[in-house]
Amino acid sequence: MLNRRTFLALPLATPLAAPLMGASGPLVIDSHVHVWKHDPAFPFAAGAKPPAEDASAEMLLELMKANGVSRTVIIQVIHYKWDNSYLADVLKRYPQQFRGVCRVNPEDPAAPDHLSRLTEEQGFRGVRLSPSANPDGDWIRGPLMPPLWKRCAQLKVPMTVLTPVTRLPEIMPLIERNPDLTVVIDHMADSPPAQPEKLESLLALARYPNVYVKISHMWSLSKQPYPFADSAAQVKRLYDKFGAKRLMWGTDWPISLKQLTYPRAVELFRDHLDVFQGEDRAWVLGKTVQQVWPFGL
Repeated sequence: MLNRRTFLALPLATPLAAPLMGASGPLVIDSHVHVWKHDPAFPFAAGAKPPAEDASAEMLLELMKANGVSRTVIIQVIHYKWDNSYLADVLKRYPQQFRGVCRVNPEDPAAPDHLSRLTEEQGFRGVRLSPSANPDGDWIRGPLMPPLWKRCAQLKVPMTVLTPVTRLPEIMPLIERNPDLTVVIDHMADSPPAQPEKLESLLALARYPNVYVKISHMWSLSKQPYPFADSAAQVKRLYDKFGAKRLMWGTDWPISLKQLTYPRAVELFRDHLDVFQGEDRAWVLGKTVQQVWPFGL
């Protein structure tokens, strides 16, 4: 049960590095979490089925403090759909600790204007699109995408994409139309390590210098026990192609709790990925995120 007692007890068993760069190690910035709270002031979307337990910003802050994570990028959770109000409130209350990535309805012609408002008035630093592999995700190659991507480029905020690896060729034209736009691919495009040929579609994006990859979801993609050697081999292929300066870690808390605790997720990237050494490890743990979503440090 993911109740408050569980959330707050877990990190105590694994204290990690101090929050800031120093003798204890590099700055650690999580590139991917979600937050939500059962609060009538911030109702969930019609038809949403959020977990009964909260995953609030305050719970996250306690976990971060206990585990040496200095800053975090929060991705608008689907439970609220296109209503970004709760996350906007979190960003207002904790501007030093968090950056926020909003959602807009990709099938709404007014989506570019919504993105402008969320960026300019509420402090969001980017947008996330999530085209599925099914026909209901075909909007990614439709006429509403070019103006939304162009607006993102004009606002100088990252475009974050969660999509299966099979969809990646369809975003190439959008990347090419917006060469100065920073594009972040979530969760290694959920490319399965057991089918290594599929990763080629993600590796092909390395030709675009402003494309970055989150090496999160190691835990969900792997068919092996912790620390997920098969996923680590996939990370190595991405490292060889993109380099450390375009890769970033992420816990995907609290979604990841179905398989590993927050401390174990931090430990996975901090201690077990031997492919990253020295300065490369510092980039993956925080400097890449700081480059894409700058924090005042």
